[in-house]
Amino acid sequence: MLYELIGIARPGNINEVREIVMSSGQLVLRNGGVIRSIANWGVFSLPTAITKHQARHFRGHYFVMRFDGSAKTHDAVRNTLKLDPRMIRTAFVKLGNERSLQNMARFGEVMWTQAYERS
Repeated sequence: MLYELIGIARPGNINEVREIVMSSGQLVLRNGGVIRSIANWGVFSLPTAITKHQARHFRGHYFVMRFDGSAKTHDAVRNTLKLDPRMIRTAFVKLGNERSLQNMARFGEVMWTQAYERS
């Protein structure tokens, strides 16, 4: 299955974010998964203040990792990140299996930066 991990880490130190991504990536690889892509989105304000690990956070460092893996791999990554005190929030999206990915590929690349004109 293809999963997309959207993570929010404490802002301030890029090395912390790099360590989090490296450790979760190594966990995926050790469990027989494949990492498809990793993207660093940078630091943004959170929509609402989040209290996690006895600290209140107003900003977070966002990153995205897409990986193929089993449900066991997904659970291992989720449980590891949940216990990490540097993480503020994680979200996993199951993008589908191989058959649905082939159907999604027909539509081409998603245009994230395209601006649409209002009529």
